[in-house]
Amino acid sequence: MNTLFLQLEQTLTGPLQSLDAQQTQLHPIAHSDKWTIQQITEHLLLTYRSTCGAVESRLDKGHPTAARSTVKQRLAQFTLITCGFFPEGRPSPAMVTPAPTIEPLTSPQLLEQLHQALTAMDTVFDQAQATFGNQPAISHQILGPLSVRQWRRFHLVHARHHAKQIAAIRRAHGL
Repeated sequence: MNTLFLQLEQTLTGPLQSLDAQQTQLHPIAHSDKWTIQQITEHLLLTYRSTCGAVESRLDKGHPTAARSTVKQRLAQFTLITCGFFPEGRPSPAMVTPAPTIEPLTSPQLLEQLHQALTAMDTVFDQAQATFGNQPAISHQILGPLSVRQWRRFHLVHARHHAKQIAAIRRAHGL
C-alpha cells in the first residue's frame, strides 16, 4: 500500500481502537445532532467508495479530465493539500453523508472495512497513476482536477480531520 495510505490507516487506527458497538454510537457530548464515531467512519468509507467510482470512470474514458482549476480551486488545493489545513464546519456533500446507524459495529469491524476500502482505492490509484502519470487527471467536486498524488494527500488530510473528531468524542466520554 502507498505510504500516504499507510499513514492514513495508522491515523484512524489509534482513535478507533478498542471500541465496542455501543461506544461507536457515541456523539460529541454537547452535540447529539453531530455524527457518532461510526457515522464519521462511514462518511470516510463513502468518500473512499465515491473516489474509487470517479477514478474508475476516468480510467474507463481512457484520458484525464479536460477541466482546468479555477483560481479559487487552486487556492483551496494549496490550503488543503499543500498546507494540510481542513476547514471546520463545512457540510458534507449528500452523496457522502452517512445514514442513521441501523447496525452498530465494533471498532475491529470498522477498521476492517476501512482497510478493505483503502486497499481498493490504492489499487485504482495505482492504475490511474500508470495511465495518467503525474498530471491532474480526476476532478474533485470542490477542489477541481487533481493528480493521483494530490488525491492521496487529500484523503490523508481528510482522515486526520475526522480522526481528531473521533479522539475528541472519546476524550469527552472518558474513553
